[in-house]
Amino acid sequence: MKYKTIDEANQAVIQKIVAALPVILDVVPAHTVIKELENKKVLLHAGPPILWENMTSPMQGSCIGAVLFEGWAKDEDEARELLSSGGVDFIPCHHVNAVGPMGGITSAHMPVFVVKNTTDGNYAYCTLNEGIGKVLRFGAYSEEVVNRLNWMRDVLGPVLGKALRTFEGGLSANPIIAKSIAMGDEFHQRNIAASLVFLKEISPVITKLDINDKEKQEVIQFLADTDQFFLNIMMACSKAIMDGARMIEEGTVVTAMCRNGENFGIRISGMGDEWFIAPVNTPQGLYFTGYDSEDASPDMGDSAITEAFGVGGMAMIAAPAVTRFVGTGGFDDANRISNEMAEICIGHNPNFIIPTWSFKGICLGIDARKVVEKGITPVINTGIAHKIAGFGQIGAGTVNPPIACFEKAIVAYAKKLGFKE
Repeated sequence: MKYKTIDEANQAVIQKIVAALPVILDVVPAHTVIKELENKKVLLHAGPPILWENMTSPMQGSCIGAVLFEGWAKDEDEARELLSSGGVDFIPCHHVNAVGPMGGITSAHMPVFVVKNTTDGNYAYCTLNEGIGKVLRFGAYSEEVVNRLNWMRDVLGPVLGKALRTFEGGLSANPIIAKSIAMGDEFHQRNIAASLVFLKEISPVITKLDINDKEKQEVIQFLADTDQFFLNIMMACSKAIMDGARMIEEGTVVTAMCRNGENFGIRISGMGDEWFIAPVNTPQGLYFTGYDSEDASPDMGDSAITEAFGVGGMAMIAAPAVTRFVGTGGFDDANRISNEMAEICIGHNPNFIIPTWSFKGICLGIDARKVVEKGITPVINTGIAHKIAGFGQIGAGTVNPPIACFEKAIVAYAKKLGFKE
């Protein structure tokens, strides 16, 4: 190890997180920046590696929707036959510098945000938020869902890309994040402030673009209606920041958390690309009318990269307006949770202060050693998908990773440093 101690290595990792400067550069078709999607039947998915037959029903539903969107099959039966016969290859989003919400299914012609971490020169990609209800990421694949994806490919993506390319050096994300956390966002279940700040930045540019008025109106209306639109941008920013930090390749800082409906996976800075996995839990929270916990799918999605960065459930105290929506009770409970999350982190990020937390910065650097020592696992704010494909989102709540992931990571790192069991 090039650092004298693990603590010294961890300090180097969190300094990179604090120094990171992500910029939103563009929106482009996924296959133009992710070479693994070129000229092949390939789908990206959330979480650590998983086989088609082990995917949850909603994740399989997302795959069916993507196959129909790409035109690889004419109907659901033909799509299922293609997917179950091995006609499509699957790659985790994280393996190609991407992240995907819920099912995380990303295909070649879906538009993706391009975010660059300018301090380390690395890139991250994420699909665009589709809104709520019956949407692909929650396993829905009806004609309505595919039609929306077609519009996002043909109108929303190209218009946003054209607008973002007018910003010299890209649209800086840190000022948007800093403003919005002070306005009550925690960036996983509540992104309404950040979505509106993004709209404030982008709409004057869109109105000046050389495109027809109908497209301008449609795009601005969609952005105004989609409260969670910034979530996917936040995911790409978090991915870019954490991938920059893990270039240190030492220490015990958690650099990624994600889930695929079968397993929860984490990475730590000192173990590079290796996943440490254990069976996922099922989220607990509040349900839309007509649904309850019996309908919930096991935990899915790469969106927990936001908690690895220090927001989402880690910053529950920043978003008093959403605490009851995710079933955490009231303000005192949110304060208790954030204080508990601080116990498993190395410090606070001074770039993103939370007024309702006595102006302390967001949690910085989950230390896997502290998770194991204290028995406290990160709290993740999450949407809840129906366990059967086609229903979409049925609620929102919180979920915790299995502690076994962190125990496995620490044991593996100890072995890497030469310790024996």
